[in-house]
Amino acid sequence: MEQTTVATTLAQRLVEAGVHACFAVPGDFNLTLLDGLLAHPDLRLITCCNELNAGYAADGYARSRGLAALAVTFSVGGLSAVNAVAGAFAEDLPLLVISGGPNTAALKAGRTLHHTLAQPEEGERFVQAIYREITAGTFLVRDLGAAAPRIDQALQTALATRKPVYLEIACDLATAPLPRPRPLDLVLPPPAGPAALAAAAAETAARLDAARQPVLVAGGRLRSAGGLGAFRRLAERCGYAVACMPDAKGFFPEDHPQFIGLYWGTASSAGCREVVESSDAYLFAGPRFNDYSTVGYSTLLRQDRLVEAHPGRVCAQGQAFHGVDLPGFLEALADRLRPNPEALEAFRRAQGPCAEPPEDGDPGAPLTTRALFRRIQACLEPGDTVVAETGDAWFNGMDLRLPDGCRFEIQMQYGAIGWSVGALLGLGAADRSRRVVGLVGDGSLQMAAQELSTFLREGLRGLVFVFNNGSYAIEAMIHDGPYNALQPWSYVGLAEALRGDAKLLARRVATAGELDEALAEARDFPGLALVEAVLDPRDCNKALLGWGTAVSAFNARRA
Repeated sequence: MEQTTVATTLAQRLVEAGVHACFAVPGDFNLTLLDGLLAHPDLRLITCCNELNAGYAADGYARSRGLAALAVTFSVGGLSAVNAVAGAFAEDLPLLVISGGPNTAALKAGRTLHHTLAQPEEGERFVQAIYREITAGTFLVRDLGAAAPRIDQALQTALATRKPVYLEIACDLATAPLPRPRPLDLVLPPPAGPAALAAAAAETAARLDAARQPVLVAGGRLRSAGGLGAFRRLAERCGYAVACMPDAKGFFPEDHPQFIGLYWGTASSAGCREVVESSDAYLFAGPRFNDYSTVGYSTLLRQDRLVEAHPGRVCAQGQAFHGVDLPGFLEALADRLRPNPEALEAFRRAQGPCAEPPEDGDPGAPLTTRALFRRIQACLEPGDTVVAETGDAWFNGMDLRLPDGCRFEIQMQYGAIGWSVGALLGLGAADRSRRVVGLVGDGSLQMAAQELSTFLREGLRGLVFVFNNGSYAIEAMIHDGPYNALQPWSYVGLAEALRGDAKLLARRVATAGELDEALAEARDFPGLALVEAVLDPRDCNKALLGWGTAVSAFNARRA
């Protein structure tokens, strides 16, 4: 029988599952494992500056490809990635965390090893204990006979649960011989039986058909459940007005005639909140209701009008239907609902003529956020992927009208600042035909700036806007203090220091005229174009001001 090794088996399984890039940081426990991954012709090993950023890159890759891989060394590497893995868990992203593990002979002998807590009674188990809290499963390969089935089980668990998993392979087993396994056969759990799905669809259809002006709202879990296509077919079949929650921006085409905007409480698009909250029935498909998405739980949704369709369950006024496949439910609903454009027509009647935004005036005047985002809007292309960092970029990004085919990524459930820098790398590596457009605050960039060097080394195409206002603006809006002020950096100088011999265009702009010149240069630039935009720290999106006040009040409440 043809022989292979544990490491090459893992590489082959990743490729069979659709993963063609693995983000990694080398360490002594994973070096031979990395050799095996590196040897596969269809798997690119992308080594990153640190494990946190590598985890953020894997997060971005999973958003595009549906599964990602991250390779780290035992303990010090795995624990450095914990924040990114927790974010992937919160955002429903399948991610295989591959860790090299200690030598099996040393473990059996009870030796005290480096990268541990030096507590013999605890040994190496503390890493697994931590990962059990932020993954759908932890899998250890310390027995050669268990290697192949545990690799397959880890992949199957990640894809079935849409969550990260942890796979640890002992360093002395990475090169151990194995019989070449059969082609990967992932057996995912079947959706619920037809009775549960039919009952949920019948109950929901009865509620929506009885309503005068029902609406549909897309939520952030819709994509991870594989429901984007089914949601669009449902929307077009029933003719309802369609809104998106902020973490679902771009899940429904923004140039579609049924699209009415972003529903985000007081930060909603013009006219959208009024239509949604005045509706007598609303179906939210894949929603994430949290203090951020509800603006401190200040939205005015009535429970007796709300139907929530989540991955695995549908809830309506105290009733719950469990084990319901979300895409299947939406497809079944599309066959039952009567068309009803009443909410859409009400929205259109309320819309006045679109006023042209005022001109920016003197091109030599200080740059404003409004002038900056007018130009970002103008330079967006159908093949772009926009990545909005946690902070003011959320709110200004929501105002962008995405061209058909342009994607938008945000991390609203977990909300880790610095996430976008690694995510830009992962999204760019996942689809090199698309340009990634980053909207990154200066405080966020200071968290994860090193990974710009990996982006440059990989030769990816990106346009990154760094909003230099000298502060953590989003935190200042929630609760200000001297701790929100930043040490000034030269972001252009930083990018130049990281470039090596890569293709880089870096410009610092402080006026609209300088921005126009920089964007003209960046339009067809084949590498990384970084634009450092100098802004007044008081020049914040008005929606951020209201949102920050509401979230601050929610945080300050007493039980």
